[in-house]
Amino acid sequence: MSKKLFTYLMLPLLLLFCNSSQNSVAGSKQKSPDVQSGTLEKMIVASGSVAMDVDLNRLNGVNSATAKRETLRFAVAANSFFPVVVFNDVLRGAEPGSIALIPQNSATLPAALSASLNQLVVEKLPSGEAFDLAVRDGKTGFAFFNIEGHQYDYDAKAQLLSIKDGSLLISTKFAEALGRTSEAGSVVGKISIGTSMQPVEIATVVNGALQSVTMPPLQGVASAREQAAQPSVGTVAGPDVIVGDLPSVEQGGSSGSFVGLGVGTTSCNNGQAPLHWFSLPNNDHPVIPQNLYRMSGGTDNIERFEQVGQSWLKHAFFALEGNDCGFGCSTSGCTTGSNLCSGCSDPYSASLNYSQSGLGSRAWVNPFTGVFPGSPSPADHTGHTHTGTSHRVTVAMSDLDTTQNPGATYFAEGQYVTPHEYAWCQANPGQCNMYNNVSYRQFSVSGTTHFTFSPVGSTVQKNPAIFAWTGATINKIEPDAGNDGIAFVGYRVTNPSTGIWHYEYAIYNENLDRAIQSFAVPTGRRIRNIGFHAPPQEPGWANDGTVGNTGYSSTPWTSVVTGGSLTWSCETLAQNPNANAIRWGTLYNFRFDSNRPPQDEFAVIGFFKTGVPITVPIQGPQHRSD
Repeated sequence: MSKKLFTYLMLPLLLLFCNSSQNSVAGSKQKSPDVQSGTLEKMIVASGSVAMDVDLNRLNGVNSATAKRETLRFAVAANSFFPVVVFNDVLRGAEPGSIALIPQNSATLPAALSASLNQLVVEKLPSGEAFDLAVRDGKTGFAFFNIEGHQYDYDAKAQLLSIKDGSLLISTKFAEALGRTSEAGSVVGKISIGTSMQPVEIATVVNGALQSVTMPPLQGVASAREQAAQPSVGTVAGPDVIVGDLPSVEQGGSSGSFVGLGVGTTSCNNGQAPLHWFSLPNNDHPVIPQNLYRMSGGTDNIERFEQVGQSWLKHAFFALEGNDCGFGCSTSGCTTGSNLCSGCSDPYSASLNYSQSGLGSRAWVNPFTGVFPGSPSPADHTGHTHTGTSHRVTVAMSDLDTTQNPGATYFAEGQYVTPHEYAWCQANPGQCNMYNNVSYRQFSVSGTTHFTFSPVGSTVQKNPAIFAWTGATINKIEPDAGNDGIAFVGYRVTNPSTGIWHYEYAIYNENLDRAIQSFAVPTGRRIRNIGFHAPPQEPGWANDGTVGNTGYSSTPWTSVVTGGSLTWSCETLAQNPNANAIRWGTLYNFRFDSNRPPQDEFAVIGFFKTGVPITVPIQGPQHRSD
């Protein structure tokens, strides 16, 4: 599968679809140019307003022959990412994104809509969806209205976008929430949108060929004094790739009782030096694992935080030099494509990240140095046949089924591991940017066998998903600073019933190559309900980098209570080099119940490949006084 390029890099295809009535912008009155030279702009919303003219009687289920019209007015949040493409001042299309709404008045609305009024968005849906636009809760993803029949108009001179005459249709979910399922799809009003647009990418094209690209900074991102005090692009010395956004999660297939997912990732170079992005067979480029987590359990559904899926690695290729993080991408003195230039971004759609032919096993990669072989290829798929879940974020349907996981919260995570950051760190001590390459985002989930995912809130940059565990204490461990990576130990103690305390622990290995083999907690002897959880492992595949190509073991860790301490462990390296150790980019859980309340303690962590055990602060049961 070829990479989903920015629109300006697909100009011949763009010009083809502009002449197709099926794919053109709905109701556009713009003329269609027949040239392949000019200026191509990607624009986002700078400011604007939205009006929803609704029939309150119909919306509130009041039987009345007379409509009660009310206009809900909203301001538009500055720099809302609702991208449109303009070629030679002609509107060519809108891309998936959303406009955040700020209410300017109020009305008597159904309780669910009223509760979400301060966090509504107008969302441009991906192509292939039943509707082009929808009105959703920007945090939960709940859809209130679908929009149809609207027209796009663009005034190039004033850089104004208007979307007119859209009908507001009650969504199926909203109709269910109202207790009026028969009204799904019924029209309750109209919506109109007027926005001032600003360019984030400006490309010059001659005879279909890209000649130059500029990425102006976003308006209002920083004050003039702040901009003068900071570099125009990048904020740290050296190359520094971060996950700037996780725009989507999509199901790519299924096999038996499992589904295979992909997580869309947008990387950004936060550094002032270009980051190497050389494609395979060159091994100087980032690799991209994707993970999925679930927070659930207890009366408030925050008792535990578990990893329910992991993927192989997407091997990056051809950086596109966008400006999605708003740093103000600079390609000056940078070889584009084979480097991610300072301040620039590079997007990978969820479907690209679950494309199996571009994925390689995690086993080939040292996560701290980022080193992996270029030959033999770490993404060699000869000798095996894929199913619908192979190499993708593989998750059990039972872990996603909303009827089996009521109230659960889900988080997607993306990570970029690259050898260039480590090499730069060795040559430039103090400029070591290998520890901030993980970001996460909450998603709502719907479905029982086929699943859809909607983002909730913004991507939390430069932190692993374990930090989303509500009420937990998270401690970092770094057993050999400068020579290996870091991991995190989280814990949460609850009192579910009188005289019973539940102890829940999670260990997340961000980029420790040595991996983790054992975890010991002082408990005393009177404990019960000892538990363990780990994400599914890939089966063995030809050329997967594991010893004998047999894959990593999924054998649960054993638990033993000796001398007042509970120890979980997997096989040692000598016993099984493919043992189920806590390798990089994975999170394992440990739990038990006790009749003793918590006190401060130290757990002992033992390593799989090398290194002496270390201690980490936790809470464990109080000792009985003798």
